[in-house]
Amino acid sequence: MIDRLRLTLQWSLVLSALLCVVIIVAVGVGPVPIAPMTTVAVLGSLIGVVDPAPLAPSALLIIAEIRLPRVLLAGLVGIALATAGAVMQGFFRNPLADPSIIGVSSGAAVGAVAVIVLGVSLPGGLGLQTAAFSSAVATGFLVYLIARRGGRTPVATLLLAGVAVQAFLGALISFMTLVSGWDMRRVLYWLMGHLGGTTWDDLSVIAVVVPLLLIATYLHAHALNVLTLGESSAQAVGIAVERTKQRLLILASVLTAVAVAVTGVIGFVGLIVPHGMRLVVGADHRILLPTSALAGASFLIIADAIARSAAAELPVGIVTAAVGAPFFLYLLRREGAVEL
Repeated sequence: MIDRLRLTLQWSLVLSALLCVVIIVAVGVGPVPIAPMTTVAVLGSLIGVVDPAPLAPSALLIIAEIRLPRVLLAGLVGIALATAGAVMQGFFRNPLADPSIIGVSSGAAVGAVAVIVLGVSLPGGLGLQTAAFSSAVATGFLVYLIARRGGRTPVATLLLAGVAVQAFLGALISFMTLVSGWDMRRVLYWLMGHLGGTTWDDLSVIAVVVPLLLIATYLHAHALNVLTLGESSAQAVGIAVERTKQRLLILASVLTAVAVAVTGVIGFVGLIVPHGMRLVVGADHRILLPTSALAGASFLIIADAIARSAAAELPVGIVTAAVGAPFFLYLLRREGAVEL
């Protein structure tokens, strides 16, 4: 018990320090480079510990209104996707599982693309975000209902139902993209995942919801550990298997839905981050969940900084796929899971 707490604390401190460094560096990256010390001074002025008078107004404006909201949103989305990925990999007892495995991301995409194609709008872009979130949660619920049989939800059936629903939703997305006309560029940009144009308003909901969901997920870490040993073992030690599975699916689905609704579909974060952290800290979800969350935040912030540094700014989903796919193949080769 003490050793586990010590290991969790050690890794959390290391990854938290890394995250702080990543945030400082990432905030300074862009068409107008800002030195790390200037960034630290500006951040200090925003929390009231540094006098802002000597600072350049342009640096204050760029960091406070443009880059800092974007970096913080990247961090929160990275936390959500990595945590959801860790839950899904434990739930399905498969390191290849990711947050989109039961179709939640595809469901969000259907809602968002429908709003874009139909031209529905609400102030602040809430029409798109609300539609994406609602359709994502509805998709997760639908897959669960399809897979449920006789009061039980077999994991294999849930996986197959998710694959089938994803295929159908993919066809629907392709059709709507085809008929989107002049909106096709906007549709494709959203489907590739983006963080451009982030404002403080974009953080208003996710900054509250993600920490609460993260805490709720961590409270199920022990049950998730037992579930990885098999449902019969979980029942033997008094775990309410079906109720626990329902809660884990809800938590992972809502985490994914919140992230995708704000930024679009960003792949590989929920796949490679928890998988990589499992190789480092082990499979105990009481350690894996918080470390995956911190590592996911750093990973997506770095990916977004790379996207912003390109000659023509790239959607961050392109960067995560370009970086994530080779890295994941490396992890597979290291474990001896594939022969290259």
